[in-house]
Amino acid sequence: MSLLASLSLPLLRKMDPETAHELALDALQMGVSVPVNRPKDDPALATRTMGMRFSNPLGIAAGFDKNARVIRPLAKLGFGFVEAGTVTPRPQAGNPKPRLFRLTEDHAVINRMGFNNQGIDRFAVRLARLHRPLPSGRGAGAGVPIGANLGINKTGADPERDYPALVARVKPYVNYIVLNVSSPNTPGLRGLQDSARLRSILDAIAERHPERPPLLVKLAPDLENDAVGPIVEAAIAGGAQGLIVTNTTLARPATLLSPNKTESGGLSGRPLRTRATEMLRLVAEASAGRMALISCGGIESGADVLDRIRLGADLVQFYAAFSYEGPAIIARLKQEMLDRMRADGVETLADIRGADL
Repeated sequence: MSLLASLSLPLLRKMDPETAHELALDALQMGVSVPVNRPKDDPALATRTMGMRFSNPLGIAAGFDKNARVIRPLAKLGFGFVEAGTVTPRPQAGNPKPRLFRLTEDHAVINRMGFNNQGIDRFAVRLARLHRPLPSGRGAGAGVPIGANLGINKTGADPERDYPALVARVKPYVNYIVLNVSSPNTPGLRGLQDSARLRSILDAIAERHPERPPLLVKLAPDLENDAVGPIVEAAIAGGAQGLIVTNTTLARPATLLSPNKTESGGLSGRPLRTRATEMLRLVAEASAGRMALISCGGIESGADVLDRIRLGADLVQFYAAFSYEGPAIIARLKQEMLDRMRADGVETLADIRGADL
């Protein structure tokens, strides 16, 4: 099934990227090339973090399923967890089109989407539907842990009001919650990473939601290195259980080849790998095992996944590589991980977590 879906990619690549993305979502929603049963994972790939068991550490990053339309189909493709969003309190159209660009020569993507989404009301309804009994009589849910990625509207936002309100809407239905304070495409959003402001937002959430699923904060790769420590400490003090490292970057490496490299927006994919890895090391050293860590940015191989785990990541996410290779990448990464683990005599991911710190 995943191979068939991946074979359609050459046709999709001839389309406008955003149109191709919408068609991919429609196909998943209709069950096209989605297996009836989720593939079983080798026990060697299982991991535990945030009080949950993940059958494998591979997740789809936020941005692919902004409106929680295809959580269950993504889980059936073989992801170990699925994160939907970013969702905002009110629907918003996002930035003018075109706003999504392939950098094929660089195996990268630039986006300036601007949190285009249908708003929390429709998002929450779809999450609630996941918990209804299935027509087949099987249990409800996605079959894997799911997360909700939360953001604020471009206008009329009050972060200390809006983030707690969003948490209230999603907390009955998800296994973890992410605060997106690092997208480069909403003016002023990245300023919320400032340690004092972040602590203020986390305190507002803690006051309203003393009981809730684990809360994570998604960080930008463009932070100054010396800012990482204070942000980590603010997140811990504010009650966050984890960090996602990293979001897209505003930087443009000199090695970029694509004519689209001059487009504004956040760069993701292969060129982000070096900085994402460096940021993971900084965050892992600063957090010193006190927080769950999800690494995101430039992951394309099983070796990439294991390298991030050796640097302290509990889980990983990818999106750009999925858009280029399609669902077949999931099985490929798992097999590459298993092959390397067996070659190195590694029995479980826990045996190597943080080994390179």
